[in-house]
Amino acid sequence: MTLDDGKGMTIEPHETARPPASDRVGRWSVTMAFWAMFSAMFWLYIAVASNAAVGTVNTLVGMALTIATYGIINSVLARHAIKTGQTISLFSRGIFGPVGSGLAALLFAVTAIYYAVFEGSIIAVALQEYFGGNLKLWYLVVVIYAIPLVAGGVRNWLDKLNGVLLPLYVVGLVAIVIGATVKQGYPTGWLGHTVAAGPLPGWMTSYLIYMGVWVMMMYTFDFARLGKPEDAKFHGTVTFGWVFYALTFGLNGLIGIYLVSAWDLDSTETGVVTAVINSLGLLGVIVIVISQTRINTANYYSASANLQDLWAMMSGKATPRFLWVVVSGIVAYLFMLTDVLTYLLRALAWQGVFVTSWVAIALASLYFARRVAAAGSTSPTTSRGLTALGWPVLAWVVSSGIGIAMTEQTASPAMALLAPIITVVLAIILYLPATRRQRSTSATPR
Repeated sequence: MTLDDGKGMTIEPHETARPPASDRVGRWSVTMAFWAMFSAMFWLYIAVASNAAVGTVNTLVGMALTIATYGIINSVLARHAIKTGQTISLFSRGIFGPVGSGLAALLFAVTAIYYAVFEGSIIAVALQEYFGGNLKLWYLVVVIYAIPLVAGGVRNWLDKLNGVLLPLYVVGLVAIVIGATVKQGYPTGWLGHTVAAGPLPGWMTSYLIYMGVWVMMMYTFDFARLGKPEDAKFHGTVTFGWVFYALTFGLNGLIGIYLVSAWDLDSTETGVVTAVINSLGLLGVIVIVISQTRINTANYYSASANLQDLWAMMSGKATPRFLWVVVSGIVAYLFMLTDVLTYLLRALAWQGVFVTSWVAIALASLYFARRVAAAGSTSPTTSRGLTALGWPVLAWVVSSGIGIAMTEQTASPAMALLAPIITVVLAIILYLPATRRQRSTSATPR
């Protein structure tokens, strides 16, 4: 199903309509498009950062718990998105109303752009490190070549592009490990790295570090909605479930830790890049370009689609998604020029708190909606009165604000680390009045 903007331009539906059966795509297409997320250098870096903070064993335990958690949550969200065909905006509208729907679209779009900035910067730094030149020009090159790659959308291009690049990335990972081992020798003791105890158990700190990227739940929703109902079980387990995260967090994380240990480099974003280039030279640069090109197709697609949604909600007018691909690229480049890496992680931490709260309320709404449905009611996720009042939005904003305050305070390091979990608990507690009103409304005879 497509729309026309009145000027002869075909518009890919996103917010505009739930995709009908004819617009759903096959198992392979959805998997390859979403598995672009698998190849982000960020997954190597986050494992390296956790390893530096709490040691290898604690990181592996935290990683295993993370894989289990992500697998369960994303399976639930993926199955719901496949069943309903809802976008993030449409799903959020049923919980938070129009204001919350717009806020969810804006939050996801900005977060996706920030990740595009991070991953794009990795390519630019790698190209400059190997070839030299002005970093700002490399930033521009990275943005310009990414824009046309995302123009076709999932149905027409992203699945095919990432299907071709995926095996190249996997072969590149193997080659990097072999290259590092040949040049540096096997780093004995790399799995036994230890760190002095912190304010929390090390495995818990590692788990909390990975909670900072719960935005993956939003990516799941955005891509799963295109899947066919008959593929729901496969997608819930493989495409968006524990299989994906075992490879994305587990395999990538172990390789990142191994490489930095082999080359004895700093546990930073540039440290990972340097380790890859030192291991393979020009081929290492090519692997980085392939990996980051794959992840940025997902980033720019989600950013542009949600900006398209937001504009449609604000103006009531349909616009081609390619326009928002260009806008996303321009915004990403402007962020790159501000030396964004100096404040990117803090910005992502703030956004991560909002996303964590959104996920908690989303899961709570699905749970209570299922209970209401089991009782024989067909009422929506939240009652209209509460949606108009904005209680769910208040629960989201207040829990997020408290989470950010806890993240920024310096009096108690333990409380700062626990901010994601406390945000989840607060979001659910604050959202409970909406579910009580929902249950009482559904029980009222009509």
